[in-house]
Amino acid sequence: MSAHENIQDNGLLRFMTCGSVDDGKSTLIGRLLYDTKTILADTLNAIEKTSAKRGMEAVDLSLLTDGLQAEREQGITIDVAYRYFSTGTRKYIIADAPGHEQYTRNMVTAASTADLAIILIDARKGVLTQTRRHSYLAHLVNIPHVVVAVNKMDLIDHDQAKFDAIVADYKAFIAKMGLFNDGRDIQFIPMSALNGDNLVDRSETMSWYQGPTLLELLEAAPSAHQGHAEAFRFPVQFVCRPQDSANPELHDYRGFQGRIESGSVKVGDLLTALPNGRESRVKAVQIGGVDIVEGQTEQSVTILLEDEIDISRGDMLVKSGEVPEQKKEIEAMLCWLSETPLSPARTYLIRHTTRTTKAKLTGVAFKVDVNSQAHVEATQLAMNDIAKVGFKLAQPLFSDAYSVNRGTGAFIVIDESNNNTVGAGMIL
Repeated sequence: MSAHENIQDNGLLRFMTCGSVDDGKSTLIGRLLYDTKTILADTLNAIEKTSAKRGMEAVDLSLLTDGLQAEREQGITIDVAYRYFSTGTRKYIIADAPGHEQYTRNMVTAASTADLAIILIDARKGVLTQTRRHSYLAHLVNIPHVVVAVNKMDLIDHDQAKFDAIVADYKAFIAKMGLFNDGRDIQFIPMSALNGDNLVDRSETMSWYQGPTLLELLEAAPSAHQGHAEAFRFPVQFVCRPQDSANPELHDYRGFQGRIESGSVKVGDLLTALPNGRESRVKAVQIGGVDIVEGQTEQSVTILLEDEIDISRGDMLVKSGEVPEQKKEIEAMLCWLSETPLSPARTYLIRHTTRTTKAKLTGVAFKVDVNSQAHVEATQLAMNDIAKVGFKLAQPLFSDAYSVNRGTGAFIVIDESNNNTVGAGMIL
């Protein structure tokens, strides 16, 4: 087996950490990087010096992720920090998301690509408003696996009864709000990020906990698109027509290039091109000009068809019999990212996969109070607001519900005047 196949078998896992201020998110990530020996010596040396300068006896591992000067000064996380590490069996991308309500948009950005969320709870404080808000956002963006990490167990003398009470409280809250009621995987783990208890190594001080460590949970979690069959979705990014008069093989070469959002494709599959509805069989699937047996989810490939069909950027190839819905109007949950409020009077651009169309707001059904999850009446949205909205589109989109397919169920809203991304939506 080649190294490439080995990586693919184990899958890349994207996960995020979220929690209230001082719950220990940055320390948790620092400890994971430290215990898996993925910190460079010069980086470790630098944070050792900074920690000593602050009068700390131990190394402050949170300095590994709090990269902005303002974050270090205030002791909070503002921007999403991405960190990469690998073990012998798997590669990881970690997103350290901010906890403050005013950075909701940053958290939604981080959560949109995560396969797993670690929701931290301070063992001394229990389930807080922040915990409820982050759980709602993790539910909203359809993160398939959730780990509720009860941190700072060392500060409550590793008390099992207090841990059990927090777990019961959390379960009661998600049952009442109807969160994760679609059979999503939720695990609970007691830990101390500062001391490394139950992160990589099992804790001797919490022998009453017999479950897996955090790293064991991360190693075992299925990566995205595993464990369930998905429809083939291939938004076309580019039509490849190589020009080389000396090479007769390239005279009729016409390849459709893009990223497979979901499903798989192989030679002989009957595909339908959208929006024109024409059908053709796959003649070849290539990566870097080399034929492959089958193209898989998240691979960037070139597809060659047996017939000449008019296909261009913004079109989509799907398997015949698995055609998504064509919509001129969409309902969606929208997170507003801009300081300029959403206006019903304006025309916006919606970018969905590789297709861009003009759109007008048809109405705001309700705004979500992210702290209580209550539905509030609203006519416009301010920055960080999340609401259920409707859009009317100039051109149809070929979309799936976000709960079914995150790739073809998501879109961004663009301000026509300055080309800024002002909103992120999930199609219902």
